[in-house]
Amino acid sequence: MELNYHKPVLLKETVDGLNIKEDGVYVDVTFGGGGHSAEILKRLGDRGKLFAFDQDEDALRNAIDDKRFTLINENFRFIKRYLKFYGIKEVDGILGDFGVSSHQFDEAERGFSTRFDAELDMRMSKKSEISAFNVVNEYSEVDLRKVLSMYGELKNAGSIAKTIVEARSQAPVKTSAELKKVLSRFLPKFKEHKILAQIYQAVRIEVNREVEVLKEFLLQTPEVLKKGGRLSLISYHSLEDRLVKRFIRGGMFEGEPEKDFYGNTNVPFKKVGGLITPSPEEIEKNNRARSAKLRIAERI
Repeated sequence: MELNYHKPVLLKETVDGLNIKEDGVYVDVTFGGGGHSAEILKRLGDRGKLFAFDQDEDALRNAIDDKRFTLINENFRFIKRYLKFYGIKEVDGILGDFGVSSHQFDEAERGFSTRFDAELDMRMSKKSEISAFNVVNEYSEVDLRKVLSMYGELKNAGSIAKTIVEARSQAPVKTSAELKKVLSRFLPKFKEHKILAQIYQAVRIEVNREVEVLKEFLLQTPEVLKKGGRLSLISYHSLEDRLVKRFIRGGMFEGEPEKDFYGNTNVPFKKVGGLITPSPEEIEKNNRARSAKLRIAERI
């Protein structure tokens, strides 16, 4: 297990949120460097089990040598399918940390970070067919604007999309340095990093279908969790956190749950406590934790 690969965010709070039973069955859907998984295993007895998911092949080298542990090299959108394969119908808790791992940001060739000049990639799994290159060079201007507006929350998404489409008509935009040059007029020095980060976030979310995957995963959790089982989920951007919050509150992503004749709603979860964010001390030690939001829920 490599903690340098990814420093676990809100480690104690997230694992505490699972209310672990020694003989329980748990799932860490975002294994990464294995920090959260290692903490769960510390609290499990000999009969406990932990299943972990990670679609990134690089995460496999962090696999924990423990008979109670199984690492599944797949996207967590397939949680129900793979648990069924291992003979597991219900679990006692599910942990998810939906951020990009430090390793993915720090590996220049993966193309996740604005700090490096690299080919436009941003795939969390190298098996994925679509990359950042495809989004930047092949999406229509309308679709590109939609991605930048929805996932990057950029007010000038239309102008940015138009500029990219005009530039690529002359030659493909292949690297982060080329993209930065194309968009230079939108990147004033005092805001360059912030705006680039928003653009990268938008493209990354589209490449990895992060919103679609999160929705698919959340919709399966009521079936997978036992009554009294816990969800402990960390989000990093507002769109993601809004989906988690709405699903916990009403079991849906839009609208309000229907009420019966007596005014009761049939919702799958009740929230446990309020929103949890990292302490100033944790942010000082790990700046990437600054936007983390933890929400905990219990299956009713």
